[in-house]
Amino acid sequence: MHRKKGLSLGLATSAVAATAIAGVSLATTSDTAEAKAEALRWGSCKDTQKKSTETGESKAPGKSGQAPTPQLECATLEVPLDYADPDGRTIDIAVSRIKSENPSKRRGALLVNPGGPGIGGLGYPYALAVSGLPQDVQDSYDLIGFDPRGVGRSTPVTCDLTSEQLEHRPVYARTSADVMKEADHARDVARQCADSKTSWMLPHVSTANTARDMDRIRVALGESKISYLGTSYGTSLGAVYTTLFPKKSDRFVLDSNLGPKGYDVRAMRLFGRGLEDRFPDFAKYAAAHPEYGLGSTTRHVKRKFHELAERLDKNPAQGYDGARFRLDTFSLLYVDSNMPLIAKTWQALDTGEPVPPSPPVQDSENSTASRYYVTCNDSRWPSSIVAYQYNTAVDRVKYPLVGGSTSNIGPCAFWPDKRTEPQVQIGDRGPSNVLMVQNERDPGTPLAGARKLREAFGKRATMVTADQGGHGIYPNASNTCANDAVTRYLTTGKLPAKDLACAAQNSSGQSGE
Repeated sequence: MHRKKGLSLGLATSAVAATAIAGVSLATTSDTAEAKAEALRWGSCKDTQKKSTETGESKAPGKSGQAPTPQLECATLEVPLDYADPDGRTIDIAVSRIKSENPSKRRGALLVNPGGPGIGGLGYPYALAVSGLPQDVQDSYDLIGFDPRGVGRSTPVTCDLTSEQLEHRPVYARTSADVMKEADHARDVARQCADSKTSWMLPHVSTANTARDMDRIRVALGESKISYLGTSYGTSLGAVYTTLFPKKSDRFVLDSNLGPKGYDVRAMRLFGRGLEDRFPDFAKYAAAHPEYGLGSTTRHVKRKFHELAERLDKNPAQGYDGARFRLDTFSLLYVDSNMPLIAKTWQALDTGEPVPPSPPVQDSENSTASRYYVTCNDSRWPSSIVAYQYNTAVDRVKYPLVGGSTSNIGPCAFWPDKRTEPQVQIGDRGPSNVLMVQNERDPGTPLAGARKLREAFGKRATMVTADQGGHGIYPNASNTCANDAVTRYLTTGKLPAKDLACAAQNSSGQSGE
């Protein structure tokens, strides 16, 4: 739910990248934090988020025979804006906690991140606790969430984006002129971000600095080490943290993995590969349901995709143009349960019947702005329009379903270069304490990128792959082999002896043929 929204919108606005940057002495950063440790003052979350269902604020007991609703506490932590100037200007980080109710089993703190960038994580511990996180894990850890710097209830950023800019989807570039057209939008957004009232934060909103904030949270919690569960972009954040602070990293789980460079221009283009990997799952579903009229074979279904996309490019209908059709299909395929909705939408667009309502997908202005800040700061994007014209020409052939959109130009091409640090290089130095879990047909974080991260980690990581599609595995995917591997590691510290391939399973948990 939260995972799909974060990544799909990052794609829709053509503003995703999360390559971490570092440069401050690691020992100095950690030692300074230890010396200036401040305890978190936990209190009500009512002033931190509005909806009690998102925060676990409700104190009502559960139904008969069920555990009571988990209680989420909130606090605010002050951290340096610039870690190279630890005594300078500060910003706030909003932190949340669900305490273990079993002190005899508690072993530490588990920081959790739902993805993004630009997605708040304050309510994520509660979301995990009520959506299937095993009780053994909840007993073993205090669950710790936080809104990353620039996001939500932490000190927020803005780009003063209009509603039209928030609704914008990148053009599927068929010609060089389509890239030029998209460049006008991208240039305006970059200028607004650079001129906004929060531009003083611009050089310092990055994955590496968010990782440093995580270490300040560790210190404030009084923990010598932290464990971690991160999904999607959260895998980049976790990879950067355990690279910057290997001795402070306990059990790290990275679910649905980006490559070692995070969300850079290569990862953006790899979305095209992701839909190519994932689309056959939907094509098989649609072909098996002739009532939708989308084709009797997977080849026919694919042909229908291109037919509808090209028709909507020329004649938009019911709020859909070709860009929305392509990108909505992509983002809805993050979750298997969306396949009937996708099929009904295609059917309606094909026949002229009313299109069924889709889940809302527009991010807030702050979420979109903070995503731009992080992705454009983290790595260097090509600044030449010609480079994007070339990329779209290549990817239209290589990844014809959506490649012409995901390789088109975005605001990062015009971003002011105010970076103060080089990229963090993910490598194999440090303890062997990283468990990667990955669907084979993940549209948002394709297996090809995950394999690159696994290679970069070397002996530090073990990877579990599941023969299934969709984005996100733990804790509620249908593949018990992959889920059990994560639970076992978090609760016992036992990793698989070697990289593990989990066979496909049906909804009852049985291996498929």
